[in-house]
Amino acid sequence: MTAQAPLQLARATPPSELDAWLGSPLGQLLLTAERDAVATALDDVFGYQFLQIGHWGTHETFLPLARLPRRALVAEPEAPGDCVSHAAQLAILSQSVDAVLLPHTLEFEPEPQAVIREVERILVGEGHLLVLGFEPSGSWAARHTLARRGFPPGLVGTLSRRRLRDWLTLLGFDVVGSRRFLHALPFASLVSAGINRQLERLGGRLDGTLGNVYLLKARKRVYTLTPIRPRRRSLTRLAGAVGART
Repeated sequence: MTAQAPLQLARATPPSELDAWLGSPLGQLLLTAERDAVATALDDVFGYQFLQIGHWGTHETFLPLARLPRRALVAEPEAPGDCVSHAAQLAILSQSVDAVLLPHTLEFEPEPQAVIREVERILVGEGHLLVLGFEPSGSWAARHTLARRGFPPGLVGTLSRRRLRDWLTLLGFDVVGSRRFLHALPFASLVSAGINRQLERLGGRLDGTLGNVYLLKARKRVYTLTPIRPRRRSLTRLAGAVGART
């Protein structure tokens, strides 16, 4: 029996560097658009425990949007958060969380499938999962490909919605919503010039067709066992056969 390879953990990225980028005009433009999208997606999500897994923005960026009474941020050891844990090895009880938000978390992980498996483990039946990601065909993903250290800083790679759907389906999730948004180009000079605002207005007319960011919403499926009862006719025949023999 061969030994199982150790799980590869996320590459360490200084939180200060990522926070500085998110605090820039371009980063704030991204966070504002994502916050609006997450707020809409959380309108019909209820329960008791909500978790954001992965450091992205401040503690107040997404957590206050959830209507669930208990909200917490799970972050890597180097990043600020309410709970310290690796996303691919969550120190959280199974089936104890009602909703999870992954804000680009999968794109910072060398093994994003392991993160999805952990999320499936901790979610209760009918629990919700929200995933933010960069559209691989968009201009933001293209700039990431050309950047030496990733764009935004520390990003490992993008993940298509089709592949994410496949992973979620295999793990027993139903995808209940998906949308693209943010048509602005990833250049700070365009933010100050006001060009990105015009692109956002134009993109709104296209209903997100060419958006650079996506939000995918899924629900953990619950399997119910239906007891199979024997047919009455079969039981009658069986009783008659036994009576004839005696």
